Amino acid sequence: MKIFTGRAHPALAEHICEYLGLPLGRAIMGNFPDGEISCKIDEDVRGRNVFLIQPTCPPVNESLMELLIMIESFRRASAERINAVIPYFGYARQDRKDEGRVPITAKLVANLITRAGADRVLTMDLHAAQIQGFFDIPVDHLYAAPVIDEHFKAMNIAKDDLVVVSPDEGSIKRALAHMSRLGGRLAIIDKRRSSAEKTKQANIIGGKIEGCVALIFDDMISTANSICGAAEVMHQHGARQVFLAATHGLLVGNAVEHIQKAPIDGLVLTDTTPMPSEKQMPKLTVLSIAPLLGEAIKRIHRNESVSKLFV
Repeated sequence: MKIFTGRAHPALAEHICEYLGLPLGRAIMGNFPDGEISCKIDEDVRGRNVFLIQPTCPPVNESLMELLIMIESFRRASAERINAVIPYFGYARQDRKDEGRVPITAKLVANLITRAGADRVLTMDLHAAQIQGFFDIPVDHLYAAPVIDEHFKAMNIAKDDLVVVSPDEGSIKRALAHMSRLGGRLAIIDKRRSSAEKTKQANIIGGKIEGCVALIFDDMISTANSICGAAEVMHQHGARQVFLAATHGLLVGNAVEHIQKAPIDGLVLTDTTPMPSEKQMPKLTVLSIAPLLGEAIKRIHRNESVSKLFV
């Protein structure tokens, strides 16, 4: 087994290698003067089981193209099996045609990864679970929920005071999964979307919020407009404390400013994407999913069950 990384998130690859007790594979990545990506695998991978760590996070196009070029490099270097480990899968928002004359980019990217030569994909908290079916190769879909829920369990919040909040109708199933592990009650924000960037939170579906601790879960935080709006609604209805949690913290645009102004007591993210210093905040906690990914990689290499990680 060999572990390699692109330039999207080398720190995560290093932490995974620490968990596995393996050295990080040598690959030389660069750019030609015109911006094209260059790649050279700097060690023998013939007949090896290769795992390539590369979330397709911002800059998304650069990260995705680098992933494809590295997969092509391993294929031509005669690696026996190429496993694309994509902790954050970009281009996942358009998973269906919700209006005329628009692409299904999630399927397009799945085709590109498959055609480049990947034999398997390992990913985490896809924006839409059905994206697994867009691939013609095996996909192992992990969830960060156990890691995030352990963090909140350690806070010893009384179950009678706990409200697990879904920020929109599409996240109800995710919220129910968290509630099954943490206890408490369920509340749903009635979110109305006016455009791709703007949403309006209207009503709360659920029981009494006043005096409770609200935990708002989502799969990703991009501009933070939606989840901060949900936090504001909880605050207006009298929640004693409000915590936000998501697997993928993209934090693009004015997200950091929105979060700092929001009436929240904490934000929990995982390290599926890099968290540079300019995105660090006093109320932010970043949890590592490297042990979870490392264990999944070990099980895939040994042809063992990955689903047992969530039993």
